[in-house]
Amino acid sequence: MKQSIGLIIFFLASGILFSQSKSNQFLKPSDSLNTKRRNAVVISESVLASATLIGLNQLWYADYPRSSFKTINDSGEWLQMDKMGHMFSSYQLGRLGANTLNWSGVSKKDQIIYGSTLGLGFLTAVEVLDGFSEEWGFSWTDMAANTAGTGLYVGQELLWKEQRMVLKYSFHRTKYAQQRPNKLGDGWPEEFLKDYNGQTYWLSVNINSFLKTEKIPNWLNLAFGYGAEGMLTGDNNDSLFLNQNRRRQFYLSLDIDLTRIKTNSHVLKTIFDVFNVIKVPFPTFQINDNGRVKWHYIYY
Repeated sequence: MKQSIGLIIFFLASGILFSQSKSNQFLKPSDSLNTKRRNAVVISESVLASATLIGLNQLWYADYPRSSFKTINDSGEWLQMDKMGHMFSSYQLGRLGANTLNWSGVSKKDQIIYGSTLGLGFLTAVEVLDGFSEEWGFSWTDMAANTAGTGLYVGQELLWKEQRMVLKYSFHRTKYAQQRPNKLGDGWPEEFLKDYNGQTYWLSVNINSFLKTEKIPNWLNLAFGYGAEGMLTGDNNDSLFLNQNRRRQFYLSLDIDLTRIKTNSHVLKTIFDVFNVIKVPFPTFQINDNGRVKWHYIYY
């Protein structure tokens, strides 16, 4: 569940930034380069990323035999849900990196070069650790997903100078985790990160950014979701793999871009920015890969 690491880092880093927020003035982005802020951002991110990698190496990978560097092809294990997680994590970590540099007054060019690549750099380091582990291996499809997430952020900044399309996440508990808690999580906190059956990844598109109309609220988005269900394992050598009734699910819903809600409070702006990773529950249209259609009055 390597993409879970990116989720954990994003929420932890966001929490650190917000816990330091003692006043509205403190949270206001600097109009010009603030060296103290920039240094604080660089040092904090470097220490957090280094500590996480060292911790993973000692507490996670140490439990499995080391090996010479190897690559694997895991593209079909979880109906690409794990790849969506990599893409989401890379995008959101990059967004966090760029936003914190923006807060310190760094130029837009440097935000893109040094901030938005935060997710790609960190997840690449994790992938290399996987490559030297007997249990896993360096996955080129994971790297492709990591690159796509960073590319989605960078591409929009270069093309539009704003994020018109945002990757978001939602989760609901499923029966599958109860059947295999050691693999899919035991309890809500673990299931949130491990149970692919309950995860949905969304491309949330701001309507007004494209239509340029005053008839639609500026914060209203159209969201396209992808999920999957019926998965107890991703290992095709596992006896459970053949007995799974795996199916892809596609969703269409509305969403709210919290960062586009107008407010003069930088405290509220920070809160909106942190929670904008989560898809807001709305009525949702679902279609499975077998053509079955379902309507949700509220979908999480």
